[in-house]
Amino acid sequence: MTGSGSYLPGPRVAFDDIEQVLGRLTQAPPRLQRWIEQTTPIMKQLLGIEFYHYAIDRTTRAFTDDNVTMSAKAARVALDAAGMTPQDVDLICYGSPHQDQMPTASVRIQEQLGIERCDELSIHANCTSAYKALYLAHQLIRSGQNSTALVISANIASSELRAEYYNQALVDKESLFLRWFLCDGAGALVLTNRAPAARRFVVEQTYIESVGGTRPSLMFSNRPAYWMNPQDEFDTASHHLRQQFRNVLSTSVFQEPDGSVFANGLKRMLGRGSVPLDSVAFFQVNLPSRHIADSVREECRALGIAPEAFYTKMSEMGYAGPPTALMCLDRILREERPAPGQRVLSFVTEVSKFMQAGYVIACEGAGSAPTRTPAPQR
Repeated sequence: MTGSGSYLPGPRVAFDDIEQVLGRLTQAPPRLQRWIEQTTPIMKQLLGIEFYHYAIDRTTRAFTDDNVTMSAKAARVALDAAGMTPQDVDLICYGSPHQDQMPTASVRIQEQLGIERCDELSIHANCTSAYKALYLAHQLIRSGQNSTALVISANIASSELRAEYYNQALVDKESLFLRWFLCDGAGALVLTNRAPAARRFVVEQTYIESVGGTRPSLMFSNRPAYWMNPQDEFDTASHHLRQQFRNVLSTSVFQEPDGSVFANGLKRMLGRGSVPLDSVAFFQVNLPSRHIADSVREECRALGIAPEAFYTKMSEMGYAGPPTALMCLDRILREERPAPGQRVLSFVTEVSKFMQAGYVIACEGAGSAPTRTPAPQR
């Protein structure tokens, strides 16, 4: 992995100013408006996110970016860090929560970057999509099928959260909950099997699984598996993105008889590799809830991951969903500068159907005994 990049649209928005950007739901039922007012201070304390980013002009209400333009901007930063140009890329792996465009986003990004010919893949799998983009690029480069890949993820969450999107007469708690913690952003990585740079990071392991075969969906829309008449879709509010409210307020939904879904999935991932856990200097986890994050931290301590390795930047850049995995990794590489022998471990559980994924990245020299300087707790 020779380069990383991220892009955050617009100026920082404080938690208390979210509705100034997304808009107030003035047409929602009065009881829902009262619930929003009562719940907002609770969510501020629960989430612990101080700032957000939105690709929305506050004055005109127009979007300033979309998933394609944000992806291209993050990709150019990553390519510049790698000392490469778009013409060096022979594979684009793009991941986002869900996609409704034709042609797909990956070829639109290819066009934006001016790449005449390359392999490309678009993945939509909620918060595991960025990890799956990395997984595919990792496997294809290891196999020799490709030599240089752009791994990209972007999310304009605000497009489904601003007031103009909703059928406000039919909004409910599950429709509105996500307005408190989702925002916009993009991240990108460059992977290559060419001659390494002087300071390199090696993707040692990528992992994907789903444990949602018999589990109920906790994040969803009511769209069927075919196109609806747009007016019918709006009239029935089938387009509203929903999250079961109890999912973030209670950790019980994550529990299995022998631990949490998250910890058990992480154990399976670690069981497939040989990661020396004392070399994990950065355990990058994207859990937009303080008490769930604290619970996971304690479970991972029992696995042998030092609590001080727990790393997140969500408090200052918000939670953009899938790209947060790549954006936080970019911050680690640029600001924390892992030392030779140190590793970055990341794992995610998403709740639309309990898909899980993770990765392990080692700084050059990881084969030697690590000199561990723990990352500060955040």
